[in-house]
Amino acid sequence: MDVYRWEATAAGVREAVRELLRVLEPEQVRVLRAGPARLDAPELREWTYLPGARPGLSTEGLDSHQREAVDAVLAAAHSAAGAQLARGAVEVERHRRAMVGGAGADRYWVRLLGDPEGGGPWAWRMNGHHLAVHVLITAAGLRVTPHFIGSEPARIADGPHAGRRLLGPEEDLARQLVTDLDDGRRGKAVFAAAPPDDILTRDDPFADPDRLPTGLTYGDMTPGQQETLQCLVRRYLDRAPAAYARECWSDTVAHGLDALSFAWAGGREPGERHYYCVRAPDFLIEYDNTQDNGNHAHSVWRHIRHDWGADLLRAHYTEQHGR
Repeated sequence: MDVYRWEATAAGVREAVRELLRVLEPEQVRVLRAGPARLDAPELREWTYLPGARPGLSTEGLDSHQREAVDAVLAAAHSAAGAQLARGAVEVERHRRAMVGGAGADRYWVRLLGDPEGGGPWAWRMNGHHLAVHVLITAAGLRVTPHFIGSEPARIADGPHAGRRLLGPEEDLARQLVTDLDDGRRGKAVFAAAPPDDILTRDDPFADPDRLPTGLTYGDMTPGQQETLQCLVRRYLDRAPAAYARECWSDTVAHGLDALSFAWAGGREPGERHYYCVRAPDFLIEYDNTQDNGNHAHSVWRHIRHDWGADLLRAHYTEQHGR
């Protein structure tokens, strides 16, 4: 890992959290910091991308300065592209509420777990409808999965943002790949004529790659198709800060790109309901645009070993136990 850049990222997130704590009232800080003492507590693996309340401090009652501080933490925990996606999920959700006459304050919940000023692990999370960001930091590194971004509508039809497709690149790269396949390869990649109604791993605490179809392997693709699959995978990994994204991609290459596979279900024309997934030894990616007649998209990146920072927490607690 690029140690300098990792330290810069951790320092940026820490400073953003400090500013958030400075602008919150004492009771707000108490709610923000409420949670289990250990960051590997089972309840901390409970999450959802559906509407509804979550544990933590709601953004609904924050003033403009406090909300700006939350936005700064969200940005610091991502790459520029990842921060744009996360902000975009909030913006599209505002548009959705306005469409149904429910305009009002944003409803997301923020949690700070552990002490960013101490030497131990700490975590920051922001969850709400179509946004689930989970960041864990230790002296050894940073983890950012599960990472979920959704968009309802997937394509905005009218207003000042008409034509906006928040997850357009995620959809277009996969469609380009499946469209470019010949009949034989497409027969391996397409596992169903009708797509599932949602991502297959849903909000499971543990992501099980065996729930996903295998589809077409990287080694069975042409060089051009392989390049498209690489671009698709990098699109998801690049949501993370650059040093961690590089670490994940390096691990993928080290395992052998032939271990990647791609599967698709549903129509191939824009606007048709569809689903795809990518499997790798260390991670999985899922995307669906099936609800609301193919105008309601979900995307998720799960890391099999790194979700919830499990690997870093395991190393930390093992080291502490050995003292």
